[in-house]
Amino acid sequence: MEDLVVLPAPGAPRGLHIPASELVEQFSHSSGPGGQGVNTSDSRVQLSLDLATTSALDDAQRARVLAALAPRLAGTVLTVDSSEHRAQHRNRRAARERLAALLREAVAPPVVRRATRRTAGSQRRRLQAKRERAETKQARRRPSAD
Repeated sequence: MEDLVVLPAPGAPRGLHIPASELVEQFSHSSGPGGQGVNTSDSRVQLSLDLATTSALDDAQRARVLAALAPRLAGTVLTVDSSEHRAQHRNRRAARERLAALLREAVAPPVVRRATRRTAGSQRRRLQAKRERAETKQARRRPSAD
């Protein structure tokens, strides 16, 4: 098995390099395509990575990834399954790609919305529209007894 390389993304400008020794692969029977071969070949792949001990993440990245992927984790272990292909090597590749995509998304810092001021023109137009609406409603009222 070779190292997993995650492409550069926000939060990881140089990308991530996960050593093969930190990845755990398990194989089992797949319920996916394969006909009768499904019952005899171990084509389903489970790829696991312990996020708490991996050397690929620094402390800030580790905190972001653990927070972002918390619902998917078993303890601190992230597990990805792949069984959509007949061949084990294609499922291995798919699982690695899925794990890399999850890490790339999770390591990105959250997007913070910066408040902006309304333009003077937009405020003027808003107040003018309110005045016109008030005049329209005023005109609909019953005339006073005066």
